[in-house]
Amino acid sequence: MTDAPLPTRTLGDLEVPSVGFGAMVLSPGMYGEVDEDRARQALHAALDAGATFVDTSDGYGPDGHNERLVGRAVRDRRDEVVLATKFGFRVPEGAPAHRFPVGYAHGELAVNADPRHVRAYAEQSLRELGTDRIDLYYPHFPDPEVPLADTVGAVAELVDAGLVRHLGLSNVTAAQVREARAVHPVAAVQTEWSMWRPADPELLATARELGIGVVAWSPLGGGFLTGTVTALGEGDFRHNAPRFAGEALARNNDRYAPVRALATGLGLAPGQLALAWLLAQDPHVVPIPGSRTPAHVVENTEAARIVLGEETLRRVDEALAAFEPEGGTLL
Repeated sequence: MTDAPLPTRTLGDLEVPSVGFGAMVLSPGMYGEVDEDRARQALHAALDAGATFVDTSDGYGPDGHNERLVGRAVRDRRDEVVLATKFGFRVPEGAPAHRFPVGYAHGELAVNADPRHVRAYAEQSLRELGTDRIDLYYPHFPDPEVPLADTVGAVAELVDAGLVRHLGLSNVTAAQVREARAVHPVAAVQTEWSMWRPADPELLATARELGIGVVAWSPLGGGFLTGTVTALGEGDFRHNAPRFAGEALARNNDRYAPVRALATGLGLAPGQLALAWLLAQDPHVVPIPGSRTPAHVVENTEAARIVLGEETLRRVDEALAAFEPEGGTLL
């Protein structure tokens, strides 16, 4: 590890470290229980390592738990942090929850992104985070009953008011990016992308065309690509994910062995190879891995300094071409 700053990338005109930190793993109900001290240590390790682009959401953990946790961790270092959060899951009392199906873990989700609620969402997140501005603000999922342009228009008003610096989009299609971009500039699109989950090519092409950065969530495949997941603890949401269910996990680990071997031959941890490979796919992609273990946080962050040569990338791609995960296309 070096004391030199991490390389940076741009999301629109927002500059961030090449590897950020996804804080979702630090709330209970995702990867099993976690205590506050351990979560705080992981966050401080991320900031100390240079992963000062921190991603959270109003929907992570019970009643804003994750935002409060992040807010406490960054309070004394706020000016060095690019703080991103998402909205739509903490539906106000008395407002309808708009449900829609999803293929991973939960079966269905419910949001309300009615523009009448957006300012209240932001003000709630600002209180939870203990800050006066949100650097990057996303609707967490498009609301199936509200035009995305209307939701984006409400965020644009927050930008004008100085409460939000940049608009992001999360879990959207290429067509929805264009719909939103017609209303307000978009800095980033957040989408799942990793060695075992390709991003939508049309979405990536649209982002490149419009000068929009890509934030890759679950860039380590829900932890699988670290090569360390052989069993799941109680309360881990991945029990409901097809690629981790039953014997699929063991078979997927067997199929992933050649990629792990490549990492070992390069003197890298498998997770570092997965992140470095992802960084090589696009100059404007920024992965946001999360971990509860400070040593793993540092290990992930150091992937920002790894540059894979063309021959290495070719060998990795060949190994990935032979690695077909069991359990469909989703986690």
